[in-house]
Amino acid sequence: MNSPSTSTSVFGLVRTGYAVISTRRLDEWKRFGGEALGLHMDVRSANVVSFRVDERERRLIVQSGQHDDFAALGLEVLTDEALAEILSRLRGFGISITEVSGEEAALRGVDAFWAFEGPKRQKIELFRTAATTDAPLTLGVSGFLTGDSGLGHLAITSAAPDAMIDFWQTVFDARRSDRIEANMSGVNLLITFLRLNERHHSIAVARTKGVLMDPIPTRIQHMAMEVASLDDVTDSYIRCRKLGFRMAQSVGQHTNDREISYYVISPSGFEIEIGWNPLRVDESGWDDSTVHQGTSFWGHNPLDIGIGDRLKQGVSAVKSLVRKEYTPLRDKARHSSAGSSL
Repeated sequence: MNSPSTSTSVFGLVRTGYAVISTRRLDEWKRFGGEALGLHMDVRSANVVSFRVDERERRLIVQSGQHDDFAALGLEVLTDEALAEILSRLRGFGISITEVSGEEAALRGVDAFWAFEGPKRQKIELFRTAATTDAPLTLGVSGFLTGDSGLGHLAITSAAPDAMIDFWQTVFDARRSDRIEANMSGVNLLITFLRLNERHHSIAVARTKGVLMDPIPTRIQHMAMEVASLDDVTDSYIRCRKLGFRMAQSVGQHTNDREISYYVISPSGFEIEIGWNPLRVDESGWDDSTVHQGTSFWGHNPLDIGIGDRLKQGVSAVKSLVRKEYTPLRDKARHSSAGSSL
């Protein structure tokens, strides 16, 4: 599907900026983010905690809520022209956009943001500039790497993966880096890795092979952040274990971006990946046709995933078979076509 807007590319002008997380377990998030992962924590109110990893005032914003889930992805757009282009594309598909300022923007550490619903009704928020601070940064690791590559990446399972990939490529000019075929817990998967900039992937879209279903009950499967050293990976892994947080996968190395990482289950149910030394993509000679076999060269062994987790995944998979996944570009196009035929 082609964008209804101009051909001006926004590739390289968008990066992950912040995450908004909803939880019924705010005290657990304080222990998890501050003590286990080693993020700098600021208690904003009785219902809001934010975490820093660099000079930005707020990278993770955790709010008390009725549900445990990933609430919103903040995407930083580097130029006014790129923001205008993206908004034009969204409006061309009839997607509703809300401009937000004031208290809600301040909560995220930005002057304003433009919010809309992406695939799976995941809230996406575009912003231009974010507040920074010179206040001391107290971390439990030697550092987090953000910069031009952004905060990290998201992995999302989808029962409509082609439409989800189409969305990211059409609206944000995302480029495919590679794919992975893997069998995880007896389920055959094909994972497509999409980049918005030099980071190997900012979005990974996982699909089941054969019957399409979505076994993950949260909006995302995991969120990843990059640390500055291998010791940061292993030290935070040990802290997570000692503090009693459930580990999804042990330390291992991925086949495609070569990152060494582990996965821990957050208090909101989705996983957090902490990794070191993923490769950056050289645009001049990159081959996007590669399909790697298996997610890891070594490690990444399943650990604390129990029968309760499998049952939740099974229920989610069954529900996804009967509940149509929201796909904004195609749903809006169908609605527009139906309206014009009346």
